[in-house]
Amino acid sequence: MTGIILLDKPKDITSFGAVARVRRICGEKKCGHTGTLDPMATGVLTVMLGGATRFIELLPSHNKAYRALFRLGTTTDTLDITGKILETREVNVTAKEVKEKINDFIGDINQLPPMYSAVSVNGQRLYDLARQGIEVERKSRQVTVFSIDVLSENEEAGEYVILVECSSGTYIRTLISDLGEALGCGAVMTDLRRTKANGFEIENAVTLEQLEEAVNSGKIFDLLIPVDRALEEYPVIKVSEAQAKRFRNGGELSLERLKYPRMLGFFRVYDPNGNFIGIGEIGQKDCLEIKRVFMG
Repeated sequence: MTGIILLDKPKDITSFGAVARVRRICGEKKCGHTGTLDPMATGVLTVMLGGATRFIELLPSHNKAYRALFRLGTTTDTLDITGKILETREVNVTAKEVKEKINDFIGDINQLPPMYSAVSVNGQRLYDLARQGIEVERKSRQVTVFSIDVLSENEEAGEYVILVECSSGTYIRTLISDLGEALGCGAVMTDLRRTKANGFEIENAVTLEQLEEAVNSGKIFDLLIPVDRALEEYPVIKVSEAQAKRFRNGGELSLERLKYPRMLGFFRVYDPNGNFIGIGEIGQKDCLEIKRVFMG
């Protein structure tokens, strides 16, 4: 079984746990995901099955979107509601002030990865260190927030719902925590739902229950998304049958024979029948080099 399952990850399960459930339901040993979601978070989790797992590290870095809830006046060690409360502060800011301050976080911003995160420092996950009570120095990262829309507000309770479109690698709970500090009262994320990732929307995702039902009814292949759908950002090169055979065997293809202009980067490669056969790269040499061959 080869392709992509677009999963709507449930709450209170790790991304690794969700993938393990997909592996068991589908009976496919090779299974991996393309972007971690915290246990409290729900939403789009792109799960690669079978031969599709070979392309995980070559997936383009797509923008993502999240629907998040937060509450003013509280801070925690994890920056979300699941953590230990560190401080409770008085809230004296209006909804108008919240909306105005949010605008300061649109554009290129620097974020410090939270200690409770999957980031590795010297070969150790930050969350493993955090659970031992160890805090280490972290380097800030530049991320891009394209838009933040306030979907609902409850000024009296200090609770807000926002929709954030951002670059890959953005931590929404860090964004909310930094917003709270900028407002002078602190803030904590209380819910998170990823609505877009890898070019896929939440409307097309399926639950674990729907996946299991599809397997039991023999309709699992109706849910499988072809692996090249996640690679559509890369341009297409079509090759002859002889060139396709050479490519599948790991051979380089001359750009002169391909009659293709020299454009650096990754390309989706298709045979004369329109079948996806892999990813190639044009580098400094005048040829298309094999990066991954599709084994569907």
